[in-house]
Amino acid sequence: MHWASGSGSAAYAEPTRTHLDGQGMGTWYDTRYVDDVRPGDHAWLPYSGAEERDHVVAPFVAGALATNEKIVYVTDAPPARLPGMTGLDPAAFTATGQLRVLTRAESCLDAAGGFDPDRLARTIDREVERGYDAGYRAVRFTTDFTWALTSGTGLTGLLGCEDRLAHAVSPSTVAMAVCQIDRRRCPPDRLAELGATHEVRVEGNPLFDDGTLRLARSFAPRGLRIEGELDGARHAVFAEHLGRLLAGRRGVHLDCAGLGFLDLGGLNLLVRHALALPRGEALILDDLPANVENVIDMVGWNRLPGLVPGRARGARDGGATAWA
Repeated sequence: MHWASGSGSAAYAEPTRTHLDGQGMGTWYDTRYVDDVRPGDHAWLPYSGAEERDHVVAPFVAGALATNEKIVYVTDAPPARLPGMTGLDPAAFTATGQLRVLTRAESCLDAAGGFDPDRLARTIDREVERGYDAGYRAVRFTTDFTWALTSGTGLTGLLGCEDRLAHAVSPSTVAMAVCQIDRRRCPPDRLAELGATHEVRVEGNPLFDDGTLRLARSFAPRGLRIEGELDGARHAVFAEHLGRLLAGRRGVHLDCAGLGFLDLGGLNLLVRHALALPRGEALILDDLPANVENVIDMVGWNRLPGLVPGRARGARDGGATAWA
């Protein structure tokens, strides 16, 4: 393993947010977009379904293959079915060693078929050394640990594994890791304990970000997160992404917690999209800031067909976010 007094590299972006998870975690950690994960990051991805998992893992895998970085994926799935491999020939990358798809049996199970965290740590050390010797700029590691929760290992064994990974990855100038976990399969208090073993939480890249308006997918509930100012200059790009999201979907939520400004043109745009939905469907506006809600109240919800108030501000389970 390769160490340094400070992890990361100038080639990687600085962390953008600090997050306090609201599920009883009480633990602060950086939240980074997947493209901003960098060497030294022991990150986690508590996903709510395959769509969210693939939205994050696919660019993590594809980003390595598009650059001079190695990706190690521990899974029993074939390489062609991995997120991020669409349109790519896995054989071309496995032949060079840039893509290493390791089964659990050959990377993290003992002779009896039980989970062996020490063996996994040795596997990562070995793959990082080989990647460094081969001249790769960085080595990315990812796996889904959900199976370990019900394999007899349990939470205690998985916590020990995460502790070993943290010691292997966090001081490294080469290695980075994204540990996946299906949050639906883990009680909130245990999910909190797993979260506390990581210093970074990873999320999908934004769909749009020009410094004034940021649009990002949300998954629990499914919808779109709006942050910044939605003014006339950005109506077109917002309409484009909202239209894509609404196609073939039901019960779409708009997370407005970070929305600082919405003009009347933007409000009319929301109504036009809502009116195009099937009968009985609506756009659900969650976490409306007071200034935006005041504008809607002034116009009158009854004059905005297809828009309905959703989760009240402060009732979210994702916690508070402080922007740097």
